[in-house]
Formats: sequence, structure tokens, C-alpha cells
Amino acid sequence: MTIKADHRHLYLQVIDRLKSDIDKGTYRENEKLPSEFELSKTLGVSRATLREALRLLEEENIIVRRHGVGTFVNPKPVFTSGIEHLSSVSSMIENAGMNPGTIFISAKEEKATEDDVERFQADIDDNVITIERVRTADNEPVVYCVDKVPANLLPKEFISNQNVSIFSALEQTGSIRVAYAVTYIDPVGFHDEVSPILKCGPETALLVLKQLHYDENDRVVLYSKNYFRADKFSFHVVRKRV
Repeated sequence: MTIKADHRHLYLQVIDRLKSDIDKGTYRENEKLPSEFELSKTLGVSRATLREALRLLEEENIIVRRHGVGTFVNPKPVFTSGIEHLSSVSSMIENAGMNPGTIFISAKEEKATEDDVERFQADIDDNVITIERVRTADNEPVVYCVDKVPANLLPKEFISNQNVSIFSALEQTGSIRVAYAVTYIDPVGFHDEVSPILKCGPETALLVLKQLHYDENDRVVLYSKNYFRADKFSFHVVRKRV
């Protein structure tokens, strides 16, 4: 059955039809769609109209087109959050009705690098602690976390106490409170080191959130680089007109 039943632009009808087919399970998550020739014939539209619909569906992250391979249905994110509010990965997982967990990889204290000195306004002789962890949802790895903190801001026993949250450790003395963060988001494809840890295949993209956390005195006290599975997480921001 073709879709020429209303008077809207054909590409909008194609979008609605494909969304409906995906919702009904006609096309399942990670499934390859029929070829452009087959789809255009089935829907009764030109390939140009179909391509415009597919382009917009890709912008909405509903499908992904892989050059030379085909078009696939993207899985719906399980976790979604607005980035205008600071919230932990654990709370996002809990809000989705799942159990958060942590796989501790390493924590090491080393001399500050040039980037650390600039980032934290530190001295070249200062030490920085780097913590690597994998966050899980119902035991499934979903986020790979790398956090860096000036060593003098954390309790001496922090490295040996693997279960303490970094925010809690920073605020333990009462002299530091994380007030806000500046976030940069970069989409990446397959990552040689991180993707296998998160059990991602070449078809699964990652979202990298780089965050500078500031205290109430506008001092950077924590730098985080978190790799989120793009098939599990989506982020949005509310923008107001000024």
C-alpha cells in the first residue's frame, strides 16, 4: 500500500510511515532496511523523496546510514537526560528503573601533565589522581569514565576506598562544593580501547562528554571524560530565547 493518502509533502508521509513501521516492529532495532529501490517501490515515491526522508530520519538519530553497507534502525536510548542540570550517571540509571553498578579499573597518582597544570591552574610539581571506571546498568557496561582530580583536594585514603563517589570525596572537608560544569559533547565511532570494554561493535557509536567541574570560587576541581554508549544514552538541552 502506498502512502499518497493525504496532502502533505510526500517526504513527511514517508517519515511518518517509516516511524510507524519501526514502532510496530516491522523494522527492528539494528535491522537493515530494504534497499532504496525496494523502499521507494513499496511506498510508491521517488528515490529523491525517499532520500530526503531518510536524511531527516538520520538527523533525528532514528536510523543510521553506513556507506557501502546500508541503512539500519538505531536502538532507542534507554537513558535520557537534560545536560543543563548536573546529575550523576547512577541517578540516570536509577530513573530508568535499573540498578547502577561500578567496575573499578584503576586509580593512580602521578605528576601533573602540561594539560593538568593549565586545566587546574596547578604547579608542575603537583600530583593529579586519575580514576578509571566502568558504570553498569543491570550489570551491562554502558559508560566508561575517566576522572582527574588534583591530589590535594581528595582524602589520602581515597585511592584505597574504591566505592566513594568523587563528588562526595571532594565535598567531604566542607570547603569544596561543585557548583557547575562546562560540558563539551563529541560523537565518535568505534574506539579501539573503549568500545570493547563497553561491548560495542563497529556499528555502535559513542558520545564523549568532556566536563570541567567548577567550585563556587570558579576553580576547576574535577575533569571528567566519559564515553557513553550512543545506543543507550541521549542528551538534550533546553534553550530559551533571549
